[in-house]
Amino acid sequence: MVDLADIQRAAAKVEEYTLRTPQRDSPALSAQLGVKTRLKLEMEQHSGSFKTRGAFHQMLTLGDDALGRGVVAVSGGNFARAVGYCSGVLGVDATVCMPENAPSGSVDATREYGATVELLPDAAAAFERAEEWVAKGRTALHPFDSEAQIAGNGVVALEILEDCPGMTDIIVSIGGGGLIAGIIAGVKALKPSARVWGVEPVKAATMQRSLEAGAIVNITPMSLSKTLGAPFVGQGALELCQAYLEDLILVSDRDMIAAQQRLIQAEGLGPELAAASTLAAAEVIKGRLSPGDELVLLICGCNDSAGDVARYAALLDDSRPQA
Repeated sequence: MVDLADIQRAAAKVEEYTLRTPQRDSPALSAQLGVKTRLKLEMEQHSGSFKTRGAFHQMLTLGDDALGRGVVAVSGGNFARAVGYCSGVLGVDATVCMPENAPSGSVDATREYGATVELLPDAAAAFERAEEWVAKGRTALHPFDSEAQIAGNGVVALEILEDCPGMTDIIVSIGGGGLIAGIIAGVKALKPSARVWGVEPVKAATMQRSLEAGAIVNITPMSLSKTLGAPFVGQGALELCQAYLEDLILVSDRDMIAAQQRLIQAEGLGPELAAASTLAAAEVIKGRLSPGDELVLLICGCNDSAGDVARYAALLDDSRPQA
């Protein structure tokens, strides 16, 4: 399991390739939530999400021989973008297998950053194709179930606590669990009293199902948030959540859209739904926080297209219930 030393080594490896993303106070959200609230803007990382930290770390730990044989990844979104970006910077031959229904913006960005994109009929076919590339000698990169990815993600926790040593609570979105695993590992090592809260969409409650079962459960995600659409969580993430997660909050797609609009209009940000889910969860738990608490919302990415954001916003005007 990833520990603080792993995260610190990851920080040293990726420092020259990644950005130290800003963390800022939000007076408006502090008033809304009743506690001092800060936003960690990981959406401003290269390629538009936290995934870049772990992708760089995975590649940089492979060694020249493995990198020379090339890498392969499967992703329909932010990890594809991250692998494309990192491969372009490092001069690595990267192939990303993407399902045909992946957002066109992610497909285009991944190609523009420098990776070769192969479009497959669906996610299952993409994984099968990636296995063929591995058999030919490429090294597989995993979007979340990798200790190197988790350690890279954990660097975010180091930055948060350096910038906000008084933090008492942090809310983190969960897709496959790689981000919250890194945050838990870093935060609990440096400040055990801090509470780590997770958030998932009702329609993609992967971690919730696994926590209830006590083992990894495969689901069919149905949420509008595709970056929170992993069909399963990683084993390491599950174990860390079992041991340290304060609580797991489920939010509706409509709540995420409302939070996204709030962050756009009040904060001048453009977060994707996965990032906005943390504000939606904060609304749920604010009664469990005390006036002296210091809350950090991890704004993990910004790769929803303008068209997607407009389409989501239109749903708020629809009187029909949204799950």
